[in-house]
Amino acid sequence: MLVFLFLIPLSISTLRAIPVSASVASVTGKVTDEAGVALPGVSVVLKGTTTGTTTDANGVYTLTIPATTGTLVFSYVGFTSIEEAIGGRTTVNVTMATDTKALSEVIVVGYGSQTKKEVTGAVQTITGKELMDIPVSQIGQKLQGRLAGVQINQTTGKPGTGMNIRIRGQLSVSGGSEPLYVIDGFPIAGNIGALNPDEIEDITVLKDAASTSLYGSRAANGVVLITTKRGKSGQTNVSFNTFVGTQVVPMKGRLQMMDAVEFAQFKKEYYEDQGSPVPAEFQNPSSYEGKNNDWYDALLRRAPIQSYNLTLTSNKERLNTAVVAGVFNQQGVVLNNSYKRYSLRMNSDYKVSDKVTVGFNIAPSYIYDNTPRTDGDRGTGILFNALHTWPVMPIYDDNGELTKFNRFPSSTGNIFAYANWVRAADELINETTTTNILSNGYVEYRPIKGLTLKSTINAELLNTNFFFFNPSTATSAINTPVPTTAVSIREYIQDFGWLNENLATYAKSINNHNFEILAGYTNQRYRRESSRIQADTYSDDRLPTIQGAINVNRGGTNSGVQEWALTSLLSRLTYNYKGKYLFTASIRRDGSSRFGSDNRWGTFPSVSAGWVLSDENFMQNQTKVSFAKIRASFGVTGNNNIGNYTQYALINNTVNAVFGNNVAAGAVVTSLANANLGWETTRQLDLGFDLGLLNDRIQLSYDYYTKNTTNLLYAVQIPQESGFGNFNDNIGEIKFWGHEVALTTRNTTGKFQWTTNANISFNRNKVIALADGIDRVYGLHHITQVGKPFGQFYGHLADGVYLNEEDLRNSPIVPGRSTVGSIKLVDVNGDGVLTNGGNNDDRTILGNPFPKFIYGITNNFQYGNFDLSIVGSGSYGNQLWVRHLYSTTNLDGVFNLMKEVKHRFRSVENPGKGFFGTTVGGGTVTGIERDWQNSRFVADASFFTIKNITLGYTIGVENKFFKSARLYASIQQAAVFTKYWGGPNPETSAQQNGQGDGGNLSPGVDLSNYPVPRTSTIGINLNF
Repeated sequence: MLVFLFLIPLSISTLRAIPVSASVASVTGKVTDEAGVALPGVSVVLKGTTTGTTTDANGVYTLTIPATTGTLVFSYVGFTSIEEAIGGRTTVNVTMATDTKALSEVIVVGYGSQTKKEVTGAVQTITGKELMDIPVSQIGQKLQGRLAGVQINQTTGKPGTGMNIRIRGQLSVSGGSEPLYVIDGFPIAGNIGALNPDEIEDITVLKDAASTSLYGSRAANGVVLITTKRGKSGQTNVSFNTFVGTQVVPMKGRLQMMDAVEFAQFKKEYYEDQGSPVPAEFQNPSSYEGKNNDWYDALLRRAPIQSYNLTLTSNKERLNTAVVAGVFNQQGVVLNNSYKRYSLRMNSDYKVSDKVTVGFNIAPSYIYDNTPRTDGDRGTGILFNALHTWPVMPIYDDNGELTKFNRFPSSTGNIFAYANWVRAADELINETTTTNILSNGYVEYRPIKGLTLKSTINAELLNTNFFFFNPSTATSAINTPVPTTAVSIREYIQDFGWLNENLATYAKSINNHNFEILAGYTNQRYRRESSRIQADTYSDDRLPTIQGAINVNRGGTNSGVQEWALTSLLSRLTYNYKGKYLFTASIRRDGSSRFGSDNRWGTFPSVSAGWVLSDENFMQNQTKVSFAKIRASFGVTGNNNIGNYTQYALINNTVNAVFGNNVAAGAVVTSLANANLGWETTRQLDLGFDLGLLNDRIQLSYDYYTKNTTNLLYAVQIPQESGFGNFNDNIGEIKFWGHEVALTTRNTTGKFQWTTNANISFNRNKVIALADGIDRVYGLHHITQVGKPFGQFYGHLADGVYLNEEDLRNSPIVPGRSTVGSIKLVDVNGDGVLTNGGNNDDRTILGNPFPKFIYGITNNFQYGNFDLSIVGSGSYGNQLWVRHLYSTTNLDGVFNLMKEVKHRFRSVENPGKGFFGTTVGGGTVTGIERDWQNSRFVADASFFTIKNITLGYTIGVENKFFKSARLYASIQQAAVFTKYWGGPNPETSAQQNGQGDGGNLSPGVDLSNYPVPRTSTIGINLNF
């Protein structure tokens, strides 16, 4: 399949039939390049008509036209288009010049810009135009499959959240893996999930150390530079973009759970196999025919989505202005889920004089999000709860009203109390409102030619208000009877950060020597204030105010302040000779409040070089090679995402002491100080080349990288005699390496145009060292071990079931627990006894949550005014831990079960498929299967997803109403091809509380998160 993706046809000629009229003429000619080489496949069109042809293999064309008047338009990929008047001639020969626009395209890099030709680092840029018309709320969703070396997974379908972005496989024990996001030069404190994608002009991803080192102690995870829209020179444009559509969760991929009849049959067989009387409720399973209660499906709905964006750009004389206003409204596919975003951005630049320019940008936004508690482990997420709720329990009562509480008699094996999850979705309030203002201003002064002085001030204010209310009539918890105790939580968070940057740039050319020197000084501060109040026991659910509660929960009520500061010096030298010998060196020195007093400052240098081979004389005869550049870089970056105050000895001032009969307030030291605590450091080497063939009809980029991350932050265990359990320190080392390939081919030109962009990336890692005396760190279902890849799944190897007494006698067993029909595990250490933990542990590595490779492919087609885009992304070789199996295949019959459990072991004569064991023996026997983590929980999660299909039609004729218009239809998440059987989303990853993706130590866990919907939309783009 991959071979098919990358072997793209290079040329298909497009011919047109020309109607013959009474008065016709024929024009012929030859098209060559500047060296006189014939150009095949050049499009030749009579201007203002659809009459056209293409040149043959010898560069020759013949075109039949009404008369020998008019103008011929010659166009060819990699060359500048030519318009040539016919002027009565019958032979029109032309010479086409190479289009250097692509190589001279300006790319935004850290603290400046460079032409594409001069870039020596691993940098990839994508424009906002390429991302249009994809009906999603977040820019991360639009980037999936488009960037080499960038893994983007949508771990949950909750609107506005769930995008996990990892550049070059970077990870850390506790320092996070999210890249640094820089919007218009301002490194923001959070992520970009709330950013309106319509505001974006282009996105540049910096991957190697040479590209990122100017961001110093925050750059180890890569840097994403986002440039927002500005006015185009001499133009005033008004555009309106909108789409509306619907979202639905496809049936394909959903867990196949037992219906009411199947579940009743299972319960009947369960008691029969035990030799016990069958409860009356399950003696006749067919009585549940037509009475199925699909709790999971009941929580889902078809939901609308809509977006409206108005953009005004103007650049006349001295004033450059861009204004983008947007409204986005997405109703989630889970009941009572609503996400709304209102955004405005204004970017202005004013040229005071030839030497002075000032600018001011402001971008306020407001987001409302109400999402039921969908994600999380059993008893936390209502989607997980719904999966294993008995389908014989009614969702509605006889009056058509939602039930409040379901509990079958304990004689049926029901040991849990089940609330109504539909009622929980409808009645629980889980609201978050976010108000964000991102602003910056600058003054730029050019005192002499080549010298630019620039001072900027950036500020971000973020107010987040969270309100949760669990009324007495509903709950998202298991085994909590209704009515329950009403609980409210109010949380207020205010974030404020500012950054001042002062930069001096001097550019000078001496003959063929071109220099640019950058020097700068920056200061950044950040402060968060938070308060949380939890109250309970309300007399009236309609008044969930603080004063309406009888009790304020002290344990759930708190307030706090977090602060950090960063001071930096930076410099960069860029040099090239004749534009073909390239050299860049940079250095940044950071001082951070987050680190110990004896280790406050860090230095982050880098160096890179490039050689444009295609500009050398010895390459001039290589006519098929239009561009060739080799490049190399080495540098050092850091990761300061270690939290605040970890270097200090912390104090808990809520501890009380008793003196006689009196209680006195007290305080206790809870952690040790570390004056030498520092940042994680990553040293990275990158080797790459960029190649253009056939006048850049084929463009290929390749990178090999290797990097080592040292000084990992970790809470190291220390002797209990110290009075403490652990000590924050820098330990260990992880090695990363990989390959990245990006390929662009312009497969056809002329009337029918077809372009393909494809990429594939291979990322690997290995733990080189941890702390002294420690060779492994455990996660929930994972192990990070020296000499092995990071965060591997860990447990017992399953080997079917014990088929009979002989099999049981001749196989290793769990003493007192293994029996005929129970799960059989592999005796890894060969001692004849199965052991879970301890010195004789039989657990081993079971799988890898990280893929062997990731890939993406985008095909763009255009024929006349029609355009079609198909975007796909995939991952191969990764597994998921199907955590919900400990409930959805619980053989004790206390939860609803996956349909496959029907094929369990029932007897020696009816052994089933060998995957699920016997139900006989209770938890002593069945508990091994679910509680001893084993390879049955590990599933292949390789996938290829057609992320988006968009078909558009452009009305390009200017009229009194608009300059141009484009109509389009789009499908997001069109199709998922995977063998994954654990749920609808092979990209998922979750932690037990439903608030994250599991982090680096415990990634790739499926807890039946919010499903990712398929979205179908229609839209229109109007330009006035």
